Amino acid sequence: MKHLLSALAALVFAPLCHAADLSPTGTVTVIRTLPAKEATQGVANDRQFLYAIQNSTIGKYDRQTGKRVGGWSGDPAIFIHINSCEVQGTELVCAMSDYPHLPMWSSVEWFDTRTMQHTRTHSFGPGRGSLTWIDWHDGSWWACFANYDGDGGEAPRDHRSTLLVRMDPRFSTQEQWLFPEDVLERFGHHSASGGHWGQDGLLYVTGHDAQELYALQLPQAGGRLRHVATYQLPTHGQAFDWDALAANRLWTIDRQTQTLVNSQLSRPSMH
Repeated sequence: MKHLLSALAALVFAPLCHAADLSPTGTVTVIRTLPAKEATQGVANDRQFLYAIQNSTIGKYDRQTGKRVGGWSGDPAIFIHINSCEVQGTELVCAMSDYPHLPMWSSVEWFDTRTMQHTRTHSFGPGRGSLTWIDWHDGSWWACFANYDGDGGEAPRDHRSTLLVRMDPRFSTQEQWLFPEDVLERFGHHSASGGHWGQDGLLYVTGHDAQELYALQLPQAGGRLRHVATYQLPTHGQAFDWDALAANRLWTIDRQTQTLVNSQLSRPSMH
């Protein structure tokens, strides 16, 4: 843990990368770290609790004391790969896939945050890729269907076929976009592991490995998202969540140490 804190402290002031003709600058400050044995896929939070995600297991932690106060564990033959979750009211909404198995299929799984019991499901089946994250925003579901190179991928698609899909409340497709080409390069052979809309109207996305958070915009025309800015993060990719108690803060995970990390971001200033 000491080694992790030292590494994070070195990133208290971290410059932003930029895309195209923009020159955003800003800071990243680590506020807090908290051990959670399930912190290998992602993290979600509400005003009282933190939820650490690990494939077929979710840990529930008191956000003040850091104590584990509950959790859920499912059959790994059914709940193969829960990638990410977000809290909506008293429900934990989770994106799941069968990664790295083929053919690729995906589903949304709901849990009661009070009892940590699984309550319902919606299956997308195969065809688009692996659902890595889903976010409710502006009256629609926004879902990322990841595709991969090599293991876990389904030819002829590769990571460049990763899709952002906007759907209505009943999961009927409204629109679809590809990711920016430079962000796809930064994904490497993997894809987008986390994503949420920000209060500033930008879509924020993390990859699988890089210590980066990408700010994206919907295009004025065409079918590819626009890359606005990149934050240098203290942790490597995976699913994140905006802090429920503080503006411009987010929770990420450090997979190697199984740690939840809370960081403060400043908004980039455009020149």
